[in-house]
Amino acid sequence: QASKECVKIDELQAAASRVIAELTGAEAGYVSCGAASGLMLGTAACIAGHDVRRMERLPDTTGMPNEMIMAKDQRCGYDHAIRAAGAEIVEVGLCDYLNGSMRPVETWEFEAAINERTAGIALILYVSDPKKERQLQEVTSMAHQHGIPVLVDAAASVPPLENFKKFIALGADLVVYSGGKAI
Repeated sequence: QASKECVKIDELQAAASRVIAELTGAEAGYVSCGAASGLMLGTAACIAGHDVRRMERLPDTTGMPNEMIMAKDQRCGYDHAIRAAGAEIVEVGLCDYLNGSMRPVETWEFEAAINERTAGIALILYVSDPKKERQLQEVTSMAHQHGIPVLVDAAASVPPLENFKKFIALGADLVVYSGGKAI
């Protein structure tokens, strides 16, 4: 039925935005073609903000803040989506060489990496747990004190459906969900 109708895409996106905002508690929402594209668009928003001239130049970020801070233990194959927007990834965190594993990254490490080139902080939440939620609150509070947005990759965090509202409520500025993973 939909294929027989003509709609204006901006009106359709605006309607979808209202529904997504209601479901998530966010100011607005956007339907992209997947979580990776959501990460790229979210990163582009961190870099360009509302500046149309900057938007037009992406992925050329010459002269713009373009660093996205990420925890070393959260790096993954989807990093390319963040770099595709023109971002440079700045890793924080140290390996625990005695145990051969990563220790949790602390909020001060994110803060120590912030400089005039910082565009945002990207957090990957594979699962929602109290430790990661506490860290998200601490990191977003600190980032907001510096005027830095926090992008959360929550692609694998639904179900449960309660997580649609959780990350915005915990302070995230942009949250990416996947419609192709277990929904």
